[in-house]
Amino acid sequence: MMIKRCFKRLWGDKRGNMLIIAAAAMPLLVGSAGLATDTIQWTLWKRQLQRTADSAALAGVYQRVQQGGQAEVEAAVDRDLEINDHTGIPLLPGYPTVQLLADSGVIRQPVEVVLKLQKPLTFSSMFMASAPIITTTARAASVPGTDEYCVVSLEHTTRTGITGSGNASVEMDCGMITNSPAMNSAIAKGSAIMKASVIASVGGIQASGNWQVGKYDPYVAQIKDPYANVKPEPSEMNCMVPTYSNNGKRTAGPAVLSNASSAVAPGCYGGLSVAANTTLTLPAGTYYIDRGDVNIQGTLTGEGVTIVLTNQEVPDTATIGKFTMNSQALLSLTAPATGKYAGIAIYQDRRAVDTNSSNNFINGGSTANVVGSIYFPKQELTYNGDGTTVAVCTRFVTRRIVFSGNNTTSNKFAKDCPGYIPDIEGGRRVRLIA
Repeated sequence: MMIKRCFKRLWGDKRGNMLIIAAAAMPLLVGSAGLATDTIQWTLWKRQLQRTADSAALAGVYQRVQQGGQAEVEAAVDRDLEINDHTGIPLLPGYPTVQLLADSGVIRQPVEVVLKLQKPLTFSSMFMASAPIITTTARAASVPGTDEYCVVSLEHTTRTGITGSGNASVEMDCGMITNSPAMNSAIAKGSAIMKASVIASVGGIQASGNWQVGKYDPYVAQIKDPYANVKPEPSEMNCMVPTYSNNGKRTAGPAVLSNASSAVAPGCYGGLSVAANTTLTLPAGTYYIDRGDVNIQGTLTGEGVTIVLTNQEVPDTATIGKFTMNSQALLSLTAPATGKYAGIAIYQDRRAVDTNSSNNFINGGSTANVVGSIYFPKQELTYNGDGTTVAVCTRFVTRRIVFSGNNTTSNKFAKDCPGYIPDIEGGRRVRLIA
């Protein structure tokens, strides 16, 4: 009875009403707060797990692009999870699952990573028989890029692929890219000024005031050698068969082509030499340099011309010559529009041996105007021109390239190419996909 009378008094009192309402609402308030806290915690775990899955999928694609087996991709995903697990919560047994998906159109080497974890929520666990399971799926792939490159470095070791040094000044309306995975895969140092639309690399890039680029684009997928399928064959060279002494030294072979040669025509030669203050004009065609070097001290010109540094001998150890263009030399070459070497002005055989220093030089105060590709896939090229002209449609495809010297004017390169010289576009990028 006393409790009943107490409630009656509270019921008729405004302050008592508020107390009863507050007491009745308290479970709802506590429950709402508990659910809100659990929701925030679950959302945080979900986002962290998704970020972890995204990172792992990207790592998987990078590995698949470079060495694409299931075991290697799974190992790359595991390494990434070990380094970049954003949740700190152990995954459920059997996870991650890694699937190498099929290519679809421009989407290449896709990888799917699925992660699952289970962790009790503070409030909801009082009402649930088991902790909730959080699942995330991430898919990444190699997709086409959109940039156009005038400089491609095929260096695949940890050596720097692109270097600007000294007082070199380079200006181009296209980009540069290197396959070097090094953290300093592309360097501009000293007083060098390197202007380009983009500097891209498989590895890292040292940002500096020497780079004046539209954007830095590190950690991209490797770009393929655009001329990987072009290979000189001895049967097409029509070279004179060389003779050798008892100790294996070549005693006779194709003659050296020079400004003093009685006849100049496409064919096979033991070297190419242009003396200072002389001019050699090459008729259209392919000039195979069998084992010898190209040495330009004067002026070399040609329309529809490809110079091929190669060797008619078959072994992989066959000697391949080098290209040297000395001070005050002039070079004006236009690549052929058709045929096997369409778009290539200078080609060096992939059997050339790499060394610790530059092997090939466009050197000193030399001026080069090449319409087409300068291709040295296994050796380094040092470019040291004087920038007196704009080189329209010059493509450098080399193992490494060094822009150096004491240039007082900018070496300008314009990307506009005739239709027979394919653009080297985009490479490929590793990106998350739907």
